[in-house]
Amino acid sequence: MRDGKIDETGEASGRRARGELESGVLAALWAASEPLTARRVQERLPGDLAYTTVLTILSRLHDKGMLVRQRAGRGYAYSPVRDEASDTAQRMHTLLERGSDREAVLSRFVSELSAEDEQLLQRLLGEHDGGPVGEGP
Repeated sequence: MRDGKIDETGEASGRRARGELESGVLAALWAASEPLTARRVQERLPGDLAYTTVLTILSRLHDKGMLVRQRAGRGYAYSPVRDEASDTAQRMHTLLERGSDREAVLSRFVSELSAEDEQLLQRLLGEHDGGPVGEGP
């Protein structure tokens, strides 16, 4: 997603929305079966990002504790600390913690789920409680 900024010529600036580059880098790393160097990450990203931009994003993600790195030649190869599902769940939990009314937030979240997602959530909650939904002791 690009932000809606317009440059002095009246054209869209082409700058990416905040976090879009980090999300793209994380997606490339999650899709990989092994740690990737900055060059390999760059090759997997759409567009023509500069190598130094990719390196900066990787460094920032590492500094935030989202990536681990290991020596690979003169540079590093990076891999995510958590898988995509764990990362998304952590972000959802963080957002929930920020709300002043947890019940209202959760109620709104559930009310906007698709029927399939609602059934999946009910099944997962039942398994979390120690058995299928509807089965008591």
